[in-house]
Order: sequence, then C-alpha cells, then structure tokens
Amino acid sequence: MIKCYLSRLMGDKKVRVADVARATGLHRGTITLLYEETAVRIELDAMSKLCAYFECRVEDLFEYIPEAVPKTEND
Repeated sequence: MIKCYLSRLMGDKKVRVADVARATGLHRGTITLLYEETAVRIELDAMSKLCAYFECRVEDLFEYIPEAVPKTEND
C-alpha cells in the first residue's frame, strides 16, 4: 500500500486544498483525493509540482508500506 502524507504536509504549512491548487495549478479534485488518501493514481507532473510546492522529496510525500501476505500451508 502507498501512504500519502499530503494532509500532514498541508497541516504543517497551514494551507487549504484551494491554496495548494492555486499555487500548483493542480485540479482541486486531485489534491482532495490525495489528501483523503482515496486516489488510485497520480501523474508524475502532479507529484513534481507538489514536491516543489512543499519543498520536499517524493519519500516525504509518499511511503510504500508492504502489506502482510497471508501464509500458506507450504510456508
């Protein structure tokens, strides 16, 4: 699973979805989906704009968290 830390970054900077949309040129819906962690995909351009706006690295915005794999009888 991919964890998105946009809400934390926005909280730290005390900005709203509208502020981020205005500053980055990204659609409000894109930002909202990432904020609520319901997005299923993100364009590299959007990721780049968010990293530039928050002056962060990709790994500050997203984190890969491995999901537990159920054990089988052969394990």
